[in-house]
Amino acid sequence: MGGTDEPEVTGGPDVTAMIDRLADELTARGDLTEPRWRAALHAVPRHRFVPASAWAVPDRPGGSGLRIDRAADPADWWDAVYADTAIATQVDEGAGDPALPSGAWTSSCSAPGVVLAFLERLRPLNHHRVLEVGTGTGWTAGLLSACLGARQVTSVEIDEVLAERAARNLASLGLAPRLVVDDGALGDPSGAPYDRVHVTCGVDRVPPAWAAQTRPGGVIVLPWSPGWGIGHLAVLAVTPDGAALGRLAGPAGFMMLRAQRRPSGPPAPGRAEIVASATRIDPRGMLGESPGAEVAIAALVPDVRSHVEVGVDGSCRFWAIENRADDPAWASVEFLPAQDEYPVHQYGDRRLWDELEAAYQHWIAWGRPERERFGLTAAPSGQQVWLDRPDQPLTL
Repeated sequence: MGGTDEPEVTGGPDVTAMIDRLADELTARGDLTEPRWRAALHAVPRHRFVPASAWAVPDRPGGSGLRIDRAADPADWWDAVYADTAIATQVDEGAGDPALPSGAWTSSCSAPGVVLAFLERLRPLNHHRVLEVGTGTGWTAGLLSACLGARQVTSVEIDEVLAERAARNLASLGLAPRLVVDDGALGDPSGAPYDRVHVTCGVDRVPPAWAAQTRPGGVIVLPWSPGWGIGHLAVLAVTPDGAALGRLAGPAGFMMLRAQRRPSGPPAPGRAEIVASATRIDPRGMLGESPGAEVAIAALVPDVRSHVEVGVDGSCRFWAIENRADDPAWASVEFLPAQDEYPVHQYGDRRLWDELEAAYQHWIAWGRPERERFGLTAAPSGQQVWLDRPDQPLTL
């Protein structure tokens, strides 16, 4: 189902050339700038962490997935492994088949471009102790171990099956970082203080344990995934009072930390009245058009997730859904090409479309700032999103 429990392939392609070709592509895009990470790609070849059959998705907008099978079509398998693809390694917590396009991904071998973007922003020094949250296949723990030495790396994984598989994958390369089976939201206090924290799962609220276990001046790199849009790479520095603050630095679409998972799909029918209206605002401006707008909306309209349905006729329905399982409030907007107005329906004790419009208008009034002007502060007392400076939190 995942990992490389099968014997190592012999007589395959020129892996060194494939890694160099991938590294050249990532370098040209700006995702790989440090020679040590190129060396780590060679020392910890990705194919040792990829299942013999899996579902692979290119890391690009609109990229369609494909089944890869090392036995049935080895050329496609090798091409996918050494391309910028995300590859499923677990579906539905082990109940599904990672070689099929159905089910919810619960572990993957992340696309190399995303992995390197995170590692380069982590910027660990040779003496640093690193805590990784979310071992998964073990590939990033292996890259960190190749760069720093396995003794410097602790990786926490909540799923015992995944942790055991990762240990075998790493051992096949002679690597033995410290692997811990536990809830990653708790970190690992036994190895603290850490100098760097590398997070491979999305979070809406940054767990306080991560900053508490990091020495002042240390860095936490994580996917901030509030639910509105894909998510954002956040680079946070830890302060002496136990807070972590820093800017958003790019896109980051990751599976959520299990303790912070949200419902998916459209909401179930409710029993209360649905209020109908119309808007002239194109909903695409709020979702998918500007990451900066998505940050502002996530901050000003909290605890809300987005969902989009696309019809074969080019129609779309945009949903905003409150993050609660019990009868959530929601709003939907129907979009058809060449419309002057878009039908709006709202349900529940929040008028979510009204909240979204207000947040969007604030973003426009601020001069349409892009993602990199926003930052995040996660303190023991709470969490804030700010614009330009930490003393400018976003408010309506």
